[in-house]
Amino acid sequence: MQQHNAIKEKYPDAVLLFRVGDFYETFNEDAVIAAQVLGIVLTKRANGSSNGDLAGFPHHALDTYLHKLVKAGYRVAVCDQLEDPKTAKGIVKRGVTELVTPGVAVNDKILENSSNNFLAAVHFGGDVTGVSFLDISTGEFFVAEGSIEYVDKLLQSFRPAEVLFARQQQKNFKATFGTRFYTYTLEEWIFTTTYAEEILLKQFQTHSLKGFGVESMPAAIVAAGATLHYLKDTEHPNLQHITRMQRINQEDFLWMDRFTVRNLELLNSSVENGHTLLKTLDNTVTPMGARLLKRWLVFPLRHKDRINERLDTVEYLIKETDLANGLRQHLQQTGDLERLVSKIPLKKINPREVMQLARALQQVEAVKAVLGSNTNDYLQRLNEKLDVCAPIMNRILNEMMETPPVLVNKGGVIKDGVNAELDELRGIATKGKDYLLQIQQKESEATGIPSLKIAFNNVFGYYLEVTNTHKNKVPATWIRKQTLANAERYITPELKEYEEKIVGAEDKILALETRLFDELLAALQPFIEPIQQDAHIFARLDCLLCFAHNAVQYKYRRPEINDGFDLRITEGRHPVIERGLPPGESYVSNDITLDKEAQQIIILTGPNMSGKSALLRQTALITLMAHMGSFVPATRAEIGLTDKIFTRVGASDNLSGGESTFMVEMNETASIINSITPRSLVILDEIGRGTSTYDGISIAWSIVEYLHDMSGHQPKTLFATHYHELNELENKHARVKNFHITNMESGNKIIFLRKLAPGGSRHSFGIHVAKMAGMPPELINRANEVLAQLEEKHIDGALQQQVKNLSTPTQKLQLNIFDAHSDTFQGIREKLERVDINRLTPVEALLKLSEIKEMIG
Repeated sequence: MQQHNAIKEKYPDAVLLFRVGDFYETFNEDAVIAAQVLGIVLTKRANGSSNGDLAGFPHHALDTYLHKLVKAGYRVAVCDQLEDPKTAKGIVKRGVTELVTPGVAVNDKILENSSNNFLAAVHFGGDVTGVSFLDISTGEFFVAEGSIEYVDKLLQSFRPAEVLFARQQQKNFKATFGTRFYTYTLEEWIFTTTYAEEILLKQFQTHSLKGFGVESMPAAIVAAGATLHYLKDTEHPNLQHITRMQRINQEDFLWMDRFTVRNLELLNSSVENGHTLLKTLDNTVTPMGARLLKRWLVFPLRHKDRINERLDTVEYLIKETDLANGLRQHLQQTGDLERLVSKIPLKKINPREVMQLARALQQVEAVKAVLGSNTNDYLQRLNEKLDVCAPIMNRILNEMMETPPVLVNKGGVIKDGVNAELDELRGIATKGKDYLLQIQQKESEATGIPSLKIAFNNVFGYYLEVTNTHKNKVPATWIRKQTLANAERYITPELKEYEEKIVGAEDKILALETRLFDELLAALQPFIEPIQQDAHIFARLDCLLCFAHNAVQYKYRRPEINDGFDLRITEGRHPVIERGLPPGESYVSNDITLDKEAQQIIILTGPNMSGKSALLRQTALITLMAHMGSFVPATRAEIGLTDKIFTRVGASDNLSGGESTFMVEMNETASIINSITPRSLVILDEIGRGTSTYDGISIAWSIVEYLHDMSGHQPKTLFATHYHELNELENKHARVKNFHITNMESGNKIIFLRKLAPGGSRHSFGIHVAKMAGMPPELINRANEVLAQLEEKHIDGALQQQVKNLSTPTQKLQLNIFDAHSDTFQGIREKLERVDINRLTPVEALLKLSEIKEMIG
């Protein structure tokens, strides 16, 4: 317990798994946590601890229980025995061999095949914030810096399992990024440029960071340095697979803020087990391809040449069916090459995985042969970079058994003929066992005991077993070792002599096989980087083949990417909704045109549930897919290069932040208004519905006018609304056009046709939708009565008339103070004094305001 307590002091914030014999034990507070999270028995024992709490599990179940603790958000220190208990004097020496946290995990049971497990670090560097993302399981290392909003978007896109930042920045971090992430704080001195550069140069063994293109990014360098420091601090010194940093350039990718990533349901659905764009598009066949596709999804390209390079390759793969099918078959047999190779320096790779690595390199060789005759420029360049790593591939195949065990200490890892000493020892062990059979046969004949057998146990090695029926035949020279109910066990000098030879040979075999396997792993080290390169190329091929497969399977077409500003989609479909339709039902496609000259803003009205939101989202998703380099669900799509996609769709209260639905809505909308450019695509759905009708109309109206009149910008905008009053904007502004989603009334029912048509809609059919949702009949009847009374009083008509009378924006005028004494002002004053504000309806207020406007001319 003294040993345990001394180690625990070094890792006070981690659950310490303390190896004792065949068990990992936890003590005191750790035992209470382990019992709760793992569902294991909590006991008390007089072990010298303060409260005696104890909970443990067998050492071979470490992977299972470690996974549960880390998933529950705990840091786990694994404390192993560092020497052989058989040879140790006194208490066995122990030490922490690994500190596992949510962001630092390499265990297959903790990791998800299709997702990266990023450890992030954030450095608040004044005006510029730096951020880094490192996946220790793959060796990928990204850095970036920019505004708080940019870093927030990157955090949303990369979704790190753990985020590091300086301890004194706790309040700042929470105020900026909320509580969405698992976080850990480090000392302030770690977040310094000098220390960061020192640790990075040591890792990459270079004289400067210029080769990574980050020399002018001090905040990003500091974040990257903090990440590497944390890895070493958590007992991960072997990081030879982290060979480079990649800089993320904001101008290289189409920008989507975190609200857009959420609203378009790119990675997560708003409903449980709902479909997302990622699930819909992901037909990759390798884990590294699935991880790269997710990154392509949240980082679409912004440069036309790079987009067309992908589109050209996808088109080529569609035409060359045999080539595409051959490539997919080879990729399927590769496994997770990226994570396999990363296990080598971490010393986590087992014999079976090494053999899988060699088989993956065989697939690299096959892919090179398949790509050798292709005529696509991009595929040729990828093919040139593939490296079969023939020397190490052949060595593995020549030296290792075809189906080696998972654990090297099980034996049977190295082939015969590789090492003369090993062959000799195997001969001794094999012949020794054959000789044991001869001894059994010889003694059986000499004693006349037909049931005599030779067996082995760990207590006294090899022995002869005689049943009680024949024990009177046992020679006096045999030494009795054990008496059982039905038999007795004996040993002989000859048996002991051969036991020593056999057991000695088997121990030496295991030691020698372990040494030879370690030599093989050492020989693999120089090949880590080229194998990583192969894995990255396979991931790209997988994503491009996935795009080609989707295009053929789901009738996607190649989009035309141009330098213009227009967006023209013919017969566009929503890729996610389309795939979720029942068999035999087809998606109703629609055309959309947005341009800067005639149709910059579309005001979209229509009944509830008619498909307005689907149309908005599909326009954004088609634009996004095109910039990924994917074919799109449309018969034709002409898409001007887009630099940003913004969406404002739905909102919920941020109660923990003290913000109402309307405040959240306004925050998101303000973020859009302040960030748009001429190449932005803006999707707005039901702006202003979080407040009163008149406030909502006023805000929505002014947003449309602002987007229309922005000098030099005029972003392409789709604006869905229930405020039919906004249809008046078409008459007041040249580039605003009204459209609606069509429907057909049949008796008391409404049929949604889901087709876009010019002109505004006058009805929302909210009561019809309420009826369809299963509202009680008496409630529906009462709603119809109230609607009829309101329509009879022409409230809607009065409001509409006020809207028509609205003038275009004018300059603000300041009244002369002497006007207060004029007859006009006196009349206004008298009129206001006669108004009973407590009984005034909103419409009557608007009418009074109109009268006052007429009085002042």
